[in-house]
Amino acid sequence: MASSLTTLHSFCLLSTLFAFTTTGATQCALEKPMMHLHFYMHDDFTGYTGPKPTAMRIITMPKMSMNDTSPRTFGDVAVLNNLLTKGPSHESELIGRTQGFSVRVSDGGLVNDLSLHLVFEHGPFAGSSIYIHGRIPLDKPVRESIVVGGTGHFRFARGYMISKNYDYSLATGGVVEFNVYVM
Repeated sequence: MASSLTTLHSFCLLSTLFAFTTTGATQCALEKPMMHLHFYMHDDFTGYTGPKPTAMRIITMPKMSMNDTSPRTFGDVAVLNNLLTKGPSHESELIGRTQGFSVRVSDGGLVNDLSLHLVFEHGPFAGSSIYIHGRIPLDKPVRESIVVGGTGHFRFARGYMISKNYDYSLATGGVVEFNVYVM
């Protein structure tokens, strides 16, 4: 009987502690203000063979049909190490890099599965990163991805990213505008 009471007492104590810590963590996360970050990614494919491409196709699948004119096909995998700048110009202030990979996941459209780290090298968030993941329909003018987490200043980050082409071509790359809303 004493053993049962001790077990019940321990269970109640642990339940109370768990409820207190999870409520505190939730309350703390809700009190963190939403932050808006705005920058540009420079995706320089340069035909995948230029002097310094920042994105490169590492797996190329055969075309599904002779009518397929897209420079990318279902199953293609590309790795990215693109510049992240304050403005759309290459000469704009460097913030960091976007590093990750993209997989073409649709055999009937321009849809990629994107895994991307926004790595901050300069400015107030230097040494931190934000991890983005999402389904990217490249033929849509505006695309939404989720903020999964981050490091440093953005540890336990949550939010979303809106991306749209600023000056972009599937064949050569270009500039993509990012608006990240994170807390």
